[in-house]
Amino acid sequence: MEIVYALLAVIPILVTIVLMTKFNMPAKKVMPISWGIAVILAGSVWKMDFQWLSGATVFGFLSAFNILIIVFGAILMMNTLKNSGAIKSINKGFHGITTDRRIQVIIIAWLFAAFIEGAAGFGTPAALAAPLLVALGFPPLAAAMVALIGNSTPVSFGAVGTPINAYANLVPAETLAGAELTAAEFVKNVGVWSAIPHAIVGTFLPLLALCMLTKFFGEEKSIKPALKAAPFAIFAGLSFTVPYLFVATVFGQELPSLVGAGVGMVLVLLAVKAGFLVPKDSWDFPAKENWESDWGSPADEDAKSTKDEKVMPLWLAWLPYGLILSILVITRLPATGLSTLLRGEAFTIGWNNVLGTSLNYSLQYLWSPGILPFTLVAILTIFLHGMKGEAVKTAWGNSIKQVIPAAIALGFAVALVQVMIQSANNTAGIDGMMLAMSNATASIFSGAWPLFSPFIGILGSFMSGSNTTSNVLFGSFQYGVAESLGISRTIILGLQAVGGAIGNMVCVHNVVAACTTVGILGVEGKIIRRNVIPAAIYAILVGIVGFLAIYVFATGVF
Repeated sequence: MEIVYALLAVIPILVTIVLMTKFNMPAKKVMPISWGIAVILAGSVWKMDFQWLSGATVFGFLSAFNILIIVFGAILMMNTLKNSGAIKSINKGFHGITTDRRIQVIIIAWLFAAFIEGAAGFGTPAALAAPLLVALGFPPLAAAMVALIGNSTPVSFGAVGTPINAYANLVPAETLAGAELTAAEFVKNVGVWSAIPHAIVGTFLPLLALCMLTKFFGEEKSIKPALKAAPFAIFAGLSFTVPYLFVATVFGQELPSLVGAGVGMVLVLLAVKAGFLVPKDSWDFPAKENWESDWGSPADEDAKSTKDEKVMPLWLAWLPYGLILSILVITRLPATGLSTLLRGEAFTIGWNNVLGTSLNYSLQYLWSPGILPFTLVAILTIFLHGMKGEAVKTAWGNSIKQVIPAAIALGFAVALVQVMIQSANNTAGIDGMMLAMSNATASIFSGAWPLFSPFIGILGSFMSGSNTTSNVLFGSFQYGVAESLGISRTIILGLQAVGGAIGNMVCVHNVVAACTTVGILGVEGKIIRRNVIPAAIYAILVGIVGFLAIYVFATGVF
């Protein structure tokens, strides 16, 4: 009977996959349907009573609210900078650094996009980096492709660690207590085990992106021009991944991408200026008249000519990011004592025993990056950049419009997962839905699961367009498989987060967003087919790293 229960339990997940991939339905419509199916199954087959069904659902919505505060703050910050003119100034600052297209890809699609990912996330980086590359003279198809490839390694720590923070309520308190861990320590450890495989494999991602660029868009259709830039590409990879890994290990999940990209940009720009490891020959695309028809139209020369246009000083445009970084560092450093204060009872609201269940909800609202620093800095930026009322209204209005679909999708996704987890509280005397699926999967894949784990993360991102949602949807499942196999739950969840980040290369949501910003709708399928190549390479290598960590190098990790 165990296999029957496992097959029944997987139905809500299968419905989600089919509706989003086969019928191209948006997550905001699919997730309520999948939640409804899970409720019906939990009530009829698992005999879960109404109190637990309603309690799990409400707890799911409340947990999603904690994530959505960060989502809204990140979106608001980005829209504020767009409407203040800061993004335009930052874009202009990249002009004139180098004419070598390979170096431009590394600076913009790898490092600048990573910085934006660390601050904002949620599809913003590729949508910003791609049009900037087009403005520099890239074919729109090439710009979208490399922007999506570059936006993967930083994603697990996007929007100051939101995907990793999605694991906050995953493990029962008594289980963590038995392992002598707090919830915060566990989440930080998962972040570390996301950063380690990311850093090892991601160091070579800039080179992989260049290989894709020169193979598909070079006159010679070869990876040789990319290999000539290999020393510089690997240097750029290390310039990001070394500080990225250090910050994840020492400070936690909120700053790795932000600090790694900031340090990396400084180092790479200094290297370009000094000519350090920069290829002697400058590589470019074929003449525009020889571009293939689906590459898209070249940038409008008039639009690029902004020499006489008055723009905001570059230091002022970057100032809000400096404030974000400073506030995060000051509030997260133990030495300041602010972390204890902001997470204390005075700034915490909660609900114990939600609807009579044993589920306890809490929100440390001043500890949430969505409020401090995102919303605070967004408000300060209004005055720092002298924004007019109409621009402020547009920024806030657009942010609210953007967050509503995410709120619906994420709310029902977390509620779906909570119903499946809490179905263990049933009168049928059987394992819960999530545990039934996990046990069946463990018996099928046995010890090879670390090799497959990243691909589940990719599937989640491909379906939902979000590393955070992927972790919400499949985190409990991955944890259950690891528990059934008796292997490290922390490392498996880290691999899930890495897979969710890799999925950003190919997920429909991000591909459509990137294509829309550069005006080449209709070629999404070609980009996905091509980006499957680097995504698969990345996932296979990460799986091998995870396998070796679990069975050879880190056998004692919880």
